[in-house]
Formats: sequence, structure tokens, C-alpha cells
Amino acid sequence: MALTVAEGSVRMEKKLTVRKLLVYILIGIFLIGFAYMARGLYYGVMTIHKLLAENKQLKEAITNLTQEDQIGYAKVTAQRTQDGKLLTTIKFVETARDDKLKKILEKEYTIEGDIVHFDALIVKFGDKMVMDGKAKALYLWRRVYGEKMTPQQGFAIEEPGAEPKRYGDLLAALPIKQRELFWSGIWDLANDTDKLKEYDIEAVYGDVVYLKLQPGLIYIFKISATGQLFPEIVPDM
Repeated sequence: MALTVAEGSVRMEKKLTVRKLLVYILIGIFLIGFAYMARGLYYGVMTIHKLLAENKQLKEAITNLTQEDQIGYAKVTAQRTQDGKLLTTIKFVETARDDKLKKILEKEYTIEGDIVHFDALIVKFGDKMVMDGKAKALYLWRRVYGEKMTPQQGFAIEEPGAEPKRYGDLLAALPIKQRELFWSGIWDLANDTDKLKEYDIEAVYGDVVYLKLQPGLIYIFKISATGQLFPEIVPDM
């Protein structure tokens, strides 16, 4: 049966409508896919600068840092002479921020001699990074080494670039990729003082503390209000 002009027009309009609908659906799918890819690309190229400058959750976390006074302790577990060399074995313990009696890291090192250096990285944040206007700081243990070693030959305490156990809960609100970026960036920036100033961060490598260690004593490492590392020596009970 032949179609009338009106029926043909209606069918043509229906076809055009269906085609338009399909086009809109395809455009919608494209835009959603593009937005998803752009989001992934953004996080893929996220830099430590963007993270430090733009992330409110990070600034809140740093603002909530509390003042610390004890960051760990060490003691001699053994001393012996071997092949004419004095060897000192020490146990190093890092304590929790909120509980001085809680051990969060415990390692043993054997070092030639009895004079041992303890190296910590102190990271201070300025007004741009802290929302309440009060200076805040992180204390990251770097390495232990003896007087017959260079610092580069020292034994690592915390793994450079990794999230320190002491601050495992600090950035809990951030996605894991941003947490990894922050910690790797902090360790990397420690060697670039110009970048640190740009990001309103000041990093200080210790006052590296070195001590002549002997059995029967505990060497408690404390931090002053100005960020200076110093030992307090007490008898081992």
C-alpha cells in the first residue's frame, strides 16, 4: 500500500529523531569517557607542587600535627672485639607520636667502633602550609653510621621515599597515590633548598647527633621547640 505524503513525513521525522538520539547518546558516552581519562591524566601528572599548594586535606593534616618531644631511643646490646676491631651492636627504637612507650620501628645495627652518628631529617612547614598560622614539623629518621664510615655508607632507618611508620595515620584522608607522592616528594625535596623555599618548607639534616655508646645506658632522642635534636642519657633498668 502506498504511503501518503503525511505518513512518509512522519516516518522520516521518526528516523531523524532516532538518529539524533543516537548521536546524543554517543556524544554523552564520549564526554563521560573523556572526563574519566582527563581525571586519570590529572592525577597521573599531579606534582608535589600542586599537592602542596592546592590540597586542603593535606594542609589540614599538617595543621593537626602536635608538638613532639621524644622520637626514639637506642641502647647497646653487645660489644666485642673481632680481628682487632671493636664492634658495637645497637638496638634502635622509634616510638609512636601519641605514646612514648609504643614501639613502631625496631632495628639492630652492628657498627665498627663505639662512636655512632644518628641522622634525622627535620621538615618544617611555614605559614602558607599551616592553616592555623603556627609552625609545624615532621621528624624523619634517615640513617645510622659509625665514625669509620661516610654518611652515604650508613644504615637506613626509614626507607627514603616511603611513608614513615611514625606518620602512617597522618594522611589517611588522602588517596593512596597522593600519599605516596607526598612522601616521595618530601624526601626528594630535602636535597633542593630552592624548591623547599618555594613550597614554604624548610628541611634541616639533623644536628646529626653522635655519641660514644656504652652498655648499661639508654640514649633517648628528643626534639626541642626549635627543632633541634638532642640525647637524654638514662640508666638501663
